[in-house]
Amino acid sequence: MIRLSCWVLSIGATGTAICLSVLAGWQRGGSLAERLVWVAIGVVLVVSAHLLPALVRDSPYRMRAVAGVLWATCMLTACYGHATFFLLAQRHAGELRAAAVPVTEAPLAGRSLTVVMAERAGVTARLGATNVQRCAGNCTSLEARRVALTAKLEALEAEAEDIRRQQAAGDRAVTRHDALVVDPVTARLAALLGTTDARADLLSGLAFAAVLEGVACLLWTLTLRPRATAPRVPPVVAPVTPSGSAVMASHVPESGSHECEAERHAPVGEPVTPLLGGESLDPDVMQLSQAIAAGLIRPTVVDIRRHLGCSQARAAALRRQLAVLDST
Repeated sequence: MIRLSCWVLSIGATGTAICLSVLAGWQRGGSLAERLVWVAIGVVLVVSAHLLPALVRDSPYRMRAVAGVLWATCMLTACYGHATFFLLAQRHAGELRAAAVPVTEAPLAGRSLTVVMAERAGVTARLGATNVQRCAGNCTSLEARRVALTAKLEALEAEAEDIRRQQAAGDRAVTRHDALVVDPVTARLAALLGTTDARADLLSGLAFAAVLEGVACLLWTLTLRPRATAPRVPPVVAPVTPSGSAVMASHVPESGSHECEAERHAPVGEPVTPLLGGESLDPDVMQLSQAIAAGLIRPTVVDIRRHLGCSQARAAALRRQLAVLDST
């Protein structure tokens, strides 16, 4: 049940990462051929990043070192592709949020604020000049001119105020649009960290990508680990009786017991290779020697125990016999 759960989670994590790489590569390319190449590169990098730790776990040290460098490179490139998808997805979501809010555009004024303020300055100057003039006889005309300039000045001030209100309304609309484009959580996180929204978006995308890739690598490492093999228990054969008939033992020792370890010896009639000092050679030693020569296992206690499924003490004894055999 646990192994099945590991398989399901591993396939789910890798499938999700592949989907992210496909979407990111499709959005990054221009023509159809470029998009397909980007998609293929992303899929290869994601699968390599997920499976390399599990595939080279039992390899020699040099191969594992090279694979470690390649794995780190694959992780960086895969996280970069995932971050691209996250940033593009957040931007598209912000555009949809902003488009869902209706924008009421204020009617544009006929003239700009600069033109109105320049005309207002001219009217103010003429009004000032009129105010300092002395009445030489035609006081009614001079007063009418002052009233006309004052009224025009007030009209220009009202027009300038309308233009300012329109500009303020436009600025508020732009601010509201920008606030809707940015993700709310990202905006608050950026304010908390004292950074910009773009940096917060990038950091969050890289964090999501790193977590996804790390979980997928761990799951595949657990899923593809070798299963523990059950120890082989040969039947115990009693010595040949004088009458020439072999008598089988009355029972078979339990797996992993001291009796099983003590009674693992070559069957009667099987050739036994003598060691130095008169000690007989265990048949498992010949099996281990052939496996080591074929490159299937390494001459270590851990690999011997995993290959034969025996105890730690039994594996250590076989390792000593292998050393004696190599020295002869």
